[in-house]
Amino acid sequence: MTHPVAERRRRRAPSRPAALRVLSIVHRPKVHPNVFDDVLREREHHVERWSLASGRSPRHPPETYDAIIVYGGRMHADQAARFPWLVDETRLLRRLLDATVPVLAICLGAQLLARAAGASVYRAPAPEIGWYPVELTDAGCADLLFGKLPERFVAFEWHHYSFDLPAGARKLARSAHCTQAFALGPCAWGVQFHPEVRTPEIVAWTVEHGRASASLLAECERRIGEWNELGRDLCTAFCTLADLNRRTGGARRKACEKSQSGARGCP
Repeated sequence: MTHPVAERRRRRAPSRPAALRVLSIVHRPKVHPNVFDDVLREREHHVERWSLASGRSPRHPPETYDAIIVYGGRMHADQAARFPWLVDETRLLRRLLDATVPVLAICLGAQLLARAAGASVYRAPAPEIGWYPVELTDAGCADLLFGKLPERFVAFEWHHYSFDLPAGARKLARSAHCTQAFALGPCAWGVQFHPEVRTPEIVAWTVEHGRASASLLAECERRIGEWNELGRDLCTAFCTLADLNRRTGGARRKACEKSQSGARGCP
């Protein structure tokens, strides 16, 4: 028999949110564990890593996942001749926007998200590689996701391309060189910087791209702790919003669950 005091405490205790089903879209065969992985694992969310380049389908139709995270890659958004699956991924992102599935897209992912919404993506006048100051816009400060971040911070960047702001999008953050973050609709976000990276991945990129630099790595050592805390905060806030979307959009998601794997979208 349960003790009355223990029973009252049990009833008052907040219930743990049910685990999210998260689809992580990656663009390279070997992906280093990152800060987002840590957050998702600690909260016991169900994560599936998937690449369109693999030629296989995810376990479930993409529209039926509770959240989608789209990572970066060494290819560029205009290289469909070399990477034909970029066209399919852009179409998929358009479907996810239409289905209001929560999406957080990073670097290449953000560029593809912008293209899916009809914006131009192009080579930037100068690349951003390393640490750059970023500031939130007024829209960013008011945003449900980005409003959790500092108004100004120094971000780790690694990109050669930029994009125009899609029609109807809200610019959330900027650097001196380009748009750094935007929001589309109620639950899709694109970020140009890399909130997910840890030092081992940065080191691997410098070796892979022939950009090993003692000064860059020294700056990483100074900044990476604070940067990883920002990444954790961003991923945690995204999961919270995805859970809210799931609970308030249950009827639509159930309709998606019933769709066949080859369906083009959700009702």
